[in-house]
Amino acid sequence: MHTFFWEEKRSHPLTAIDARIKLLCAAAVLSMVLTCRGFPFPLLVALLCLAACASLRIPLKRLLVRFSEPAFIVVVLIALKVLFSGKEVIGTWHVLGMGITAHRDGLIDGLFLGARIISAVSVIAVLGFATPFTEFLDALAWLRVPKGFIEISTFAYRCIFLLLDDATVIYCAQKNRLGYSSVRRGVTSFGVLAGALALKAFENSRTCAVAMIQRGYDGSLPSTGRRRLKGGHLALSALFLFLMGVLWRM
Repeated sequence: MHTFFWEEKRSHPLTAIDARIKLLCAAAVLSMVLTCRGFPFPLLVALLCLAACASLRIPLKRLLVRFSEPAFIVVVLIALKVLFSGKEVIGTWHVLGMGITAHRDGLIDGLFLGARIISAVSVIAVLGFATPFTEFLDALAWLRVPKGFIEISTFAYRCIFLLLDDATVIYCAQKNRLGYSSVRRGVTSFGVLAGALALKAFENSRTCAVAMIQRGYDGSLPSTGRRRLKGGHLALSALFLFLMGVLWRM
């Protein structure tokens, strides 16, 4: 569980702000990032978010893992834009009998889209690191997100760590028995692992459903999203969004 979940530091100002306010601010900043017309704003948002992650003392390894997939998408996107989009030619190369042409305007468009992607991921990362998952679901319930989505998300969040523990036990047992000593044995062991996890998931779901029904579960989950919002948090968020709006308009 500690692999995916970071326990918040309650003393940090970001963790003390109501999750509903953080969710609304994140949505507003995301809309600004997606509608901005220049490089400075998404780069500024990304730098602010990385600074916030640093103040939250997020380990560098965890940040690299979080940004590895978006970074790969950005690299592929820039390569596609450079090679297949644009009119201003930078240069042409011949590789294996094929002509490869790079375009300057395609490079600029790719970098701009990449900046937007990294900036948006940074906003989501800060929201995730500074907000417990239960409070995040409470904020979604307050925003009238369908109850079924929240219920499924709650159960999925719980089952992820159960399956992770089961996968770790099975993998260690296979590895101790030389289950991954060769490519062929590794593929076979991985298939056994995947099948065992599928059976475990089905068994855990049935056990969880029976246990909740026996405890009087009627389809409604308790929520704390009905408490009043603090005026100081609202004023601070309004000031923040005003400043971000000014920067977005520049």
